[in-house]
Amino acid sequence: MKTSLIVIAIIFQALAGCSQDKKVARTPHPGKKELSGMSQATFAAGCFWHEEAMFESIKGVKEAVSGYAGGTSQDLTYEKIEMGNTGYAETVNVYYDSSIIDFPTLLKIYFSGQDPTQVNGQGPDLGSQYRSIVFYRNNFEKSLIEKYIKEIQKKYSEPIAAEIKPFTRFWIAEDYHQDFIEKNPSQGYVQTVSIPEIRKLQKQYPDLVKSGYQY
Repeated sequence: MKTSLIVIAIIFQALAGCSQDKKVARTPHPGKKELSGMSQATFAAGCFWHEEAMFESIKGVKEAVSGYAGGTSQDLTYEKIEMGNTGYAETVNVYYDSSIIDFPTLLKIYFSGQDPTQVNGQGPDLGSQYRSIVFYRNNFEKSLIEKYIKEIQKKYSEPIAAEIKPFTRFWIAEDYHQDFIEKNPSQGYVQTVSIPEIRKLQKQYPDLVKSGYQY
């Protein structure tokens, strides 16, 4: 679905001002050693390009990595995932400093950055590979997720579609998917789908956004 949207967005991309190519000077991405002491949370909700960038713009989040989770096969490629029959979903693994931001706040960001009632997809990205999943690493996180979903369900007439699943394994996506928006700010899909979604979330929670990470 993303491929077809990229084609549709070519005209928009051609009209985009060159100022949109400007890359913001941001903190270098931390290495494995710097992330070793961080807490982790894992979420799936549509395209991982903007989920990754969205979380990385939030205070207390040290890094977000694009990848795949939710399935059982060990023979993974992006092309196979996109067929929608592997059980995997595009996912982000979030490394965060729990002394700055807590898991409930990450849940708030996660659910606010999507339509939580959409089944098997987000926006124009359709298929089980784009479904929403909240992964938990222990029973306490599971209880927090269940409690939060119960609270926000009151706001919607349709049921919350996000699955709640135990975290088993996270497969890191191919290198070209990592920091995709940061590296390709004027790409068609990024301009027409990803950045508007991130801006919407950031407008809702401006106090949680890192300086220099506004879109």
